[in-house]
Amino acid sequence: MNSFRNVRELLEDRVQRDPLKKFLFSESDGREWTYGEFDAAVKRTAGFLASIGIAKGHVVSLLLKNSPEYVIAYFACFSIGAIAGPVNSLLKSEEIEWVIGNSKSKLLLVGSDWKASIPARLKEKLGSPGFIFFDDVTEATKESSAHPDAVPLTPDNEAIIIYTSGTTGKPKGCLLTHGNLIANARQIAEWMGFGPDDRLLTVMPLFHMNAVSVTTMTALYAGGSTVVSPKFSASRFWDIIEKYKITSFGSVATMLSMLLSRQQEDERVTHSSLVTRPSPLRFAMCGSAPVPAEVLKKFEEAFGVLVIEGYGLSESTCRSTFNPPNQNRRPGSCGLPIGNEMKVFDENDVEVPDGELGEIVLRGENIFKGYFNNPKATEKAFAKGWFHTGDIGYRDADGFFYIADRKSDMIIRGGENIYPREIDDVLYTHPAVAHAAVIGVPDELYGEEVAAFVVLKEGYTRAETRPGGNLHDEYQVTAGDLIDFCKQHLADYKCPKTLYFVDDIPKGPTGKLLKRELRAKIGSA
Repeated sequence: MNSFRNVRELLEDRVQRDPLKKFLFSESDGREWTYGEFDAAVKRTAGFLASIGIAKGHVVSLLLKNSPEYVIAYFACFSIGAIAGPVNSLLKSEEIEWVIGNSKSKLLLVGSDWKASIPARLKEKLGSPGFIFFDDVTEATKESSAHPDAVPLTPDNEAIIIYTSGTTGKPKGCLLTHGNLIANARQIAEWMGFGPDDRLLTVMPLFHMNAVSVTTMTALYAGGSTVVSPKFSASRFWDIIEKYKITSFGSVATMLSMLLSRQQEDERVTHSSLVTRPSPLRFAMCGSAPVPAEVLKKFEEAFGVLVIEGYGLSESTCRSTFNPPNQNRRPGSCGLPIGNEMKVFDENDVEVPDGELGEIVLRGENIFKGYFNNPKATEKAFAKGWFHTGDIGYRDADGFFYIADRKSDMIIRGGENIYPREIDDVLYTHPAVAHAAVIGVPDELYGEEVAAFVVLKEGYTRAETRPGGNLHDEYQVTAGDLIDFCKQHLADYKCPKTLYFVDDIPKGPTGKLLKRELRAKIGSA
């Protein structure tokens, strides 16, 4: 069990142990903070938030690029009992507005890069103080000196509201507590054997729990350090690893594939320089979607770095399983539970024997509190006291778990979760669309890509291209027209890469979409 009641206590303990140890590094501009300096920046920011009326239980939305400011903003919220609300920076304006509005946010801390993405009416929804640009923590908090009172915080107090894609088409606000964050950080740190000498690279986006839990909170729990990089770059990756003496990093399978491709394109970008000058890099922690066996094998052969696969969801804070961080890994398996209970249930919520498929269910300290303002979804998710993941898998005789399929329709593209219903809803608003259905299809780089099937309304006809950029007949529609329409309303990663016109959408007797038949159509569409 946790020995700390909240994240503030955890940070204070690490500061007292070694205030001069370097904790946070900014890869983009070379700034760095010791534990003591980081704590001072957090307190100054927390005081600033309190001075403008932010209090315990208030949601503070965060729309920032990967930066120390993002990390400091998180911990400032945790310090005063506010709830950090990371906003996916890939979203379009109307999606951003919906997430912020649904969470009942009191304040938006935003980077100036998103100035044009903030709808004018959003400030009215936020009220006062509205939104504040937070590109530079020193500048933003220069007039703040008062430290806020240490409000009482229990492990059950909410710390983060993070939006996960929902089967209804709109994301659901997943409430994670201080206890959840500390538990998962402890589980990961102990499983991986992290300690004060470890330095973790945060290259995954900080609007996802992977970056928050695996390489930020875990680094803090271990008494180690974290290096924040603005975004993943295959061309610069190994230079960063060597410069900062990284011991591990969080990743998705797409990143590993891109590093392999880069190596093949440029002989200079290899791990050989790190082999001749020994690096402390031990392994890549990989999740979100299974790593293809061939990618895992080639990556380890090319770079001499173990790939440790795991499994988890935002609802489990992040990681629920990991393979052992040694040669006892099971390729194709998502590993062993690292602290939470994990079982496989049938449709009647009865545990199935090892080797049989069923739904993965979870229970433990790292499992979230519930969905914000959505008691029905919460009750359904926690049937019989277990969180139902919606993922289909099995456990082998040695206790290793395997994910076989998803019960839901969710698509995982390069680590981003996408629900087809959300894209369907946008397509249905186009005047030419009578019926639409979206599925995930295999993709070598991203794992899955988005494909859409559309039936046009009577009177509209499909066209292959727009000669000269325009079709004179307004009732002619191209696949590109509909993809561009999606891009006006949805984040680019959610939009179909391919779109097929069909005469009908195959359905079963109960109206259920027959996805296998849709996938079969791709070869002939």
